[in-house]
Amino acid sequence: MPIYEYRCQKCRRRFSVFWRSFSAIEEGVVTCKYCQSTDVRRLVSRVRVARSEDSRLEDMADPSAWGDFDENDPKSMGRFMRKMVNEMGDEAGDLGPEFDEVIDRLEAGQDPEQIEKEIPDLAGDAGPTGGDMDFD
Repeated sequence: MPIYEYRCQKCRRRFSVFWRSFSAIEEGVVTCKYCQSTDVRRLVSRVRVARSEDSRLEDMADPSAWGDFDENDPKSMGRFMRKMVNEMGDEAGDLGPEFDEVIDRLEAGQDPEQIEKEIPDLAGDAGPTGGDMDFD
């Protein structure tokens, strides 16, 4: 059961049409839901593939999928961390504003050791290390 997106050539608005079958697309006439014009063009829609959490985690573990990651470049580290958080979505949970701040600072090019000095309780009670974060 496909859903296609269209743009009305008269009012320029975009809308979607849910079709009950592929054969219905061939037989049907698309009418703009805003101005009722039949002068519409089908758009190329974005495709989304549903993936399991295991599949996403497996891809993240593969170093060849890390792209231009450079562990010696704070900006690269920040981009990589943001990509990982985005890839995990809701599974990442709320890592808190401190984590977001670390990513923002890394993406701005700030030195990880400087970040650690300026946000000393970043890791909270991390056990015997007293909360030190190891970015290396």
